[in-house]
Amino acid sequence: MKRVLVVEDDQAIADTLMYALRTEGYSPTWVSLGEDALAFVKQDEADLLILDVGLPDMNGFEVCKQLRRFSDIPVIFLTARGDEVDRVVGLEIGADDYVVKPFSPREVVARVKTILRRRTPAMTGRPLHAGAFIADDVRASISFRGVVLELTRYEYRLLRTLIAEPGRVFDRDALMNAAWEHPDVSLERTVDTHIKQLRAKLKAIDPGSTPIRTHRGLGYSIAPDVTG
Repeated sequence: MKRVLVVEDDQAIADTLMYALRTEGYSPTWVSLGEDALAFVKQDEADLLILDVGLPDMNGFEVCKQLRRFSDIPVIFLTARGDEVDRVVGLEIGADDYVVKPFSPREVVARVKTILRRRTPAMTGRPLHAGAFIADDVRASISFRGVVLELTRYEYRLLRTLIAEPGRVFDRDALMNAAWEHPDVSLERTVDTHIKQLRAKLKAIDPGSTPIRTHRGLGYSIAPDVTG
């Protein structure tokens, strides 16, 4: 069974989520503090986190920031605030989804299912060679000029989408649908942020190369003339 860690200081909310998760065949665990959540994940005891933003010991955003230093585990934020700026912050620091209270436990579980299902890499067989890039779907890795890139799953999905069709201009909506489990809760700014991070990682390998091109008002593409 997939293990889900519920990080929520309101026991009533936690109990409701735990029941809904068990009903759908998951193995949930509840902790009420951010520090406990970090310790739990370090022991590799969970496949996904449902993380409340307002915790007693530390902000949920800070928990996620610390988490991303050592783990790529999926995170769904729970919050009483629905402001766009909070959604942007949550998604940009590495969250997979964002649910505003009050919410339906069934909806949260449905989002858990979608994220865990999509997290399993597709076994497509032979690596994809695209100029200076090689994408290995079995290992969910991409190398650039012979160097394996250290990518988050969103960076991997975005870059994998771009290099699959060199020269094609992808608008932000297409990239959001390719990379995010719930693109309706993501924002265009999130795509731009991840593209910026990808460019920095590629530049660290080859400072003179600019494989990701910006098409103002249209989107992004991989330069078709970027060779190995």
